[in-house]
Amino acid sequence: MKQLDFNKSSEVTIGVELEFQIIDPHSFSLVSRANDVLKNIQKSEHKQKIKPELTQSMIEINSSVHHGINELYQDLHQLYDYLLQIGSQLNIFFCGGGVHSFQKWATQKIFLKKKEYKDFAKRYEFLAKRATVFGQHMHIGCRNPEDALYLAHALSRYVPHFIAISASSPFYQGIDTGFVSSRSTVFKAFPFSGAMPFLKNWNEFSLYCYEMNELGITKNMNDFLWDIRIQPKFGTVEIRVCDTPLTLKKVVLLAAYLQSLSLYLLKERPIKMSQDLYFLYNYNHFQASRYGFNGHLIDGSKKRISEDILSTIKKIKKYTQRLQNDEFIKLLISVVKKKDYDAKNLRAILTHTQSFQEVVSVQCQEWAKFSEKLELMLLSCKY
Repeated sequence: MKQLDFNKSSEVTIGVELEFQIIDPHSFSLVSRANDVLKNIQKSEHKQKIKPELTQSMIEINSSVHHGINELYQDLHQLYDYLLQIGSQLNIFFCGGGVHSFQKWATQKIFLKKKEYKDFAKRYEFLAKRATVFGQHMHIGCRNPEDALYLAHALSRYVPHFIAISASSPFYQGIDTGFVSSRSTVFKAFPFSGAMPFLKNWNEFSLYCYEMNELGITKNMNDFLWDIRIQPKFGTVEIRVCDTPLTLKKVVLLAAYLQSLSLYLLKERPIKMSQDLYFLYNYNHFQASRYGFNGHLIDGSKKRISEDILSTIKKIKKYTQRLQNDEFIKLLISVVKKKDYDAKNLRAILTHTQSFQEVVSVQCQEWAKFSEKLELMLLSCKY
């Protein structure tokens, strides 16, 4: 049987995709102006890095591929600063957050100029509009397909970590959901969502993908909406469970943690490949989405997600240092110890202001101002 081609990458190189909300500056509602943004960047050097998403109130920025997190930060900083300039010209704002706090999904408009999204909407109807949610996707480079398959399975053990650290969507359609990440529940209704099937080697993975294609169920890898998926054409493993954070700080902390953790997993192979990896996957996923750092993770023993993150950080210290991610991981330790997640901060803003519009206003301000502060914070850190 022919195997899927895998375009190998340098080990643990990293790239990030960030989906942003396009916001009306008066009502702080989502506004369908992705077309206007795209028209205004046609002559820009950043044209290939700013892309439409499923609905017209979404816009995505894509970093280049990087070996180091400092370079990734500079790249994303430059891209977002440019996006802010475009927003100023068009009189629109952008912000992070996994879900808009009060917008009704039914009012969203599909980005029909892209055939992929038009077909997706035709296939899934209301689920497509309901998927107006905003995430941080991260790609980790792998040298060969067997490494990619191992890493995809091994990272599933740590999915609750990434959900908890990034959680920024406590509200949905004007209510407090009780979850720290309501976004992470949205894709559950789609086929091929959640955990990737336990496929033991590249032959099995290739056979599975070819069979889905021959049955007319899928056309390409993007039809698999798994939490973690392999992208053979890029030579990467893509983790897709993170909400878009409220700040660039959180974006790069997530990236540094993923890169350091991935190198540890690939070099030490501490996770045994077994179907048992997924025995409590959905339960642990729920705990992170519902309770964040205070949720429980069960893996032989029961522990707080925050405790498991801090324990993991100790295990991967050698690889953190090798990748020169020390300063970023020290900031992450502080975030976890303080249980400083975005969802908690958004709830505090709502309690103080009693206004969802004010919540979104603060979200817009956070992205506009924070990029200026991160460099100073990093300079003050020692691991």
